[in-house]
Amino acid sequence: MLAYQRSLLDVDEAPGLRPLGPAVERTELEGGAWLDLRRDWVTGGDAVFEALLSGVPWRAERRPMYDRVVDVPRLVSFYAEDDDLPHPLLAACRRALNDHYRPSPADRLATAGLCLYRDGSDSVAWHGDTIGRGSTDDTVVAIVSLGARRGLQLRHRGGGPSRRIDVGVGDLLVMGGSCQRTWEHAVAKTRRPVGPRISVQFRPPGVR
Repeated sequence: MLAYQRSLLDVDEAPGLRPLGPAVERTELEGGAWLDLRRDWVTGGDAVFEALLSGVPWRAERRPMYDRVVDVPRLVSFYAEDDDLPHPLLAACRRALNDHYRPSPADRLATAGLCLYRDGSDSVAWHGDTIGRGSTDDTVVAIVSLGARRGLQLRHRGGGPSRRIDVGVGDLLVMGGSCQRTWEHAVAKTRRPVGPRISVQFRPPGVR
């Protein structure tokens, strides 16, 4: 059983969503990319985290790397667009995001990929979500963070310094425009003690 310490600010709140609108802070990046941040979007996030932690069918993956097959340093679960999501709040998140960003039918947020970072040794390497239309078209990928605070790093594919955004329980981070093609993002390993975190990524159909 993973040890997770509840937030003192979240104990008595029921799961729900705060408004988006003006509370969303946009950062314009190079190359037609942008980044939106809405702190504390999800209320009662600790309860949602605990329900997902125990109720999602988490699985470990292995993948080829150079001349060997290695364990992916996190647990994952994927919900296709026709699948029932594992918590009603996630369905509410998806509806609210589509209402706010009003994408075209082909670009509506439909799938949900969940990642469980069990501790500081779990991570995801530098990448962009460029499988499918993300390799050629502008897309929106929305990430809801639950559980312990972790740093998400971003860097331009052309080089230059990286930037770090710490995301914690209930925070929403949205990458849009050309972000998946022109920027990369990562969650680095850390040696400091850190509790488990769940990342919920909403994507358009066919984008991974």
